[in-house]
Amino acid sequence: MATRLGGIFDSPSSQNSAEIESLARFAVDQHNTKQNSLLEFTRVVKAREQVVAGTLHHLTLEAVDAGEKKIYEAQVWVKPWLNFKELKDFKHAGE
Repeated sequence: MATRLGGIFDSPSSQNSAEIESLARFAVDQHNTKQNSLLEFTRVVKAREQVVAGTLHHLTLEAVDAGEKKIYEAQVWVKPWLNFKELKDFKHAGE
């Protein structure tokens, strides 16, 4: 199946693959740094990706905030040929 530019699809790799988990941990770490928070990554709930100039990973993840598990949505933009990785968006799934 050919990937269409710009479409969002389920990630072909398993949801808990090392790469996807690494991106989710990166998203939580970046959010914690930017917002001065102390979220603790727990697990990836869902992983989707969008082919842009690189890949925009749409992650739904679980993290612990002050002892309570919460679901968050994050977008991580990756351009492997440039060794580039950036957190584009991170929000509580209820927002």
